[in-house]
Amino acid sequence: MHLLFKFAIISLAGTLAVHAALVTKSWTLAAKTIAPDGFSRRAALINGQYPGPLLAAERGDTVVVNLNNQLADPTMRRSTSIHWHGIFQPRNAFNDGPSFITQCPIAPNHSYQYQLALGQQTGTFWYHSHLSTQYVDGLRGPLVIYDPNDPHKYLYDVDDATTVITLSDWYHPTALVAENAWFAGGPEPVPDSGLINAAGRFQGGPAVDRTRINVTKGLRYRFRIISVSAEGFFEFAISNHSMTVIESDGIETQPYVVDSIPVLPGQRYSVVVNANQTVANYWISATQTVLGATTNANNPNFNGTDTFAVLHYAGASSAEPTAPQPTGVPAGGIEFQEFNLKPLINPGAPGGSAPADKVFNFTFALGSANADIWTINNSQFKPPSIPTLLNILANGATTDSSFGPNENTFTLPSNAIIEVSFIGGAGHAFHLHGHAFDVIQSASGGGPNFVDPPRRDVVASGGTVDQPVRIRFRTDNPGPWIVHCHIDWHLEAGLAAVFAERPTDIQSGPQSVQPNEAWEQLCKIYNALDPSLQ
Repeated sequence: MHLLFKFAIISLAGTLAVHAALVTKSWTLAAKTIAPDGFSRRAALINGQYPGPLLAAERGDTVVVNLNNQLADPTMRRSTSIHWHGIFQPRNAFNDGPSFITQCPIAPNHSYQYQLALGQQTGTFWYHSHLSTQYVDGLRGPLVIYDPNDPHKYLYDVDDATTVITLSDWYHPTALVAENAWFAGGPEPVPDSGLINAAGRFQGGPAVDRTRINVTKGLRYRFRIISVSAEGFFEFAISNHSMTVIESDGIETQPYVVDSIPVLPGQRYSVVVNANQTVANYWISATQTVLGATTNANNPNFNGTDTFAVLHYAGASSAEPTAPQPTGVPAGGIEFQEFNLKPLINPGAPGGSAPADKVFNFTFALGSANADIWTINNSQFKPPSIPTLLNILANGATTDSSFGPNENTFTLPSNAIIEVSFIGGAGHAFHLHGHAFDVIQSASGGGPNFVDPPRRDVVASGGTVDQPVRIRFRTDNPGPWIVHCHIDWHLEAGLAAVFAERPTDIQSGPQSVQPNEAWEQLCKIYNALDPSLQ
């Protein structure tokens, strides 16, 4: 079946504000040697940068990214794709990015143009490779959609590129090398260090200069905290400074004052920090845990208690803070609890407390001793050979039986309220593409909440079998949307499912998905590659 449709950029932007801008970027993906924690390794970088360049736009803009894949290092995956984490992609699922769900990967020595219509979304997002575990190698960076009419604008004075803070776990072997050792029977990969922006330290390594975040006394700063982690969970705090949370995962929240925030892989927060302390230097800490601990016998380099940056007041010395490095929330400090997050705009779970139209109980579990197999309802997800979106468009796949047993793909009806329970214990971070969802039962407790629950796109697992984490969303965005653990190793091991939302509406109608010719060519080019280049 021929899938060529006219898909001009103007059609993407057709419903946007008259004065919306077209933001165009040219990115080259190539291997480069870097040493953010003092250990030199090859990394897969966009325009030679780690983290990747800030992709900044405003509400209503259309973003065009021309990606030129020049990866040639045989120790890494050489094809690629990019997911724009948190962007809903209405009528644009073919640009969502997950390999073998919405596209085939982009082959080396080839280019692809991603077109993103941002609509009315605003807030803090990020982008990353969505092919295997490739983003471990460095293809990850921040994406911010600024709102000229931000309802929280009165709370802060500064919000720019200098106030974007990324938290990374960092690995010395490439993802492909680490993954192959794992799948050969070794332990699950463990990071060597943690980075704040582009700097960190590993146990026994050199004293790399800490990242410095500059502030001026008397000003209020909107810090956008982004976990671009593939495994590590971070606990973020700034010594002597409280933080007012005003956004989680692209959703404005009612202001919520805390002294520390747990930031799981893929999660984002905006916090307002008042630079009202004595002019000096203060520790920014991001304690990292892997499998619940700050050390790991499988990697002596890993010391999760040594991830720091410096909050530097103008006029202070250039030295590191003289105060002891903090080890936890200060006495009397307020710890973050997810159930206290409340959306600022249009709160309330879809359907209220009435039963959902369709309920999924996802019981996830280990399928092997070394954690290289994960399952949902006893089924390990395996990517299909034909991308889910292509299967729907070209082959007319519209029912659960249209997809293979290990595709873990479930079709969803139109305008339905969907409820998902994640059953299997703590230690995971589940992300749903194409939507933000309401967390009607949080791992942090608080009891079921249908009135004003947290709204986000990455949620911590936890709770009990009788009271697991539960989320709700409405099927208002036709597309094949993957839901997966954002511990990237677990996704590669099969901890994922796909919601084929309104497949007949994907095929035709006012919300149909109409890929362009360049998208059509991706599979033909990729499938012709030698396996070593895939």
